[in-house]
Amino acid sequence: MNKGWIFVALTSFFELFWIFGFNVASAWWHWVIIVAFILVDFHFLAKACESLPTGTVYAVFAGIGTVGTSLMDVFYFGGSLSGGKVFFIVLLVIGVVSLNLADKVEEEKKAKGFV
Repeated sequence: MNKGWIFVALTSFFELFWIFGFNVASAWWHWVIIVAFILVDFHFLAKACESLPTGTVYAVFAGIGTVGTSLMDVFYFGGSLSGGKVFFIVLLVIGVVSLNLADKVEEEKKAKGFV
């Protein structure tokens, strides 16, 4: 497994923490913690982009953030989950996975000297 994917997982994990913090912060010092999470998150995002295509990293990061935030809204903050939301979450996941697969095909072509 490419080390960059570990950084993608970490940046996605930290993103969900600071987004959660936006919803629960009620004192000034909460925002200090949130800013620390954001800085750590962007550090891992930058590290992921060093070894993986930036477009793929950002698509996965944004996809996990979107799905995670939607599910967090439903399970922690009493949001609703409709058929439309489920459809578009699944569509988003399919898009992110497809983008990753397309990048792998391009990398294999480059490795074989076709591009």
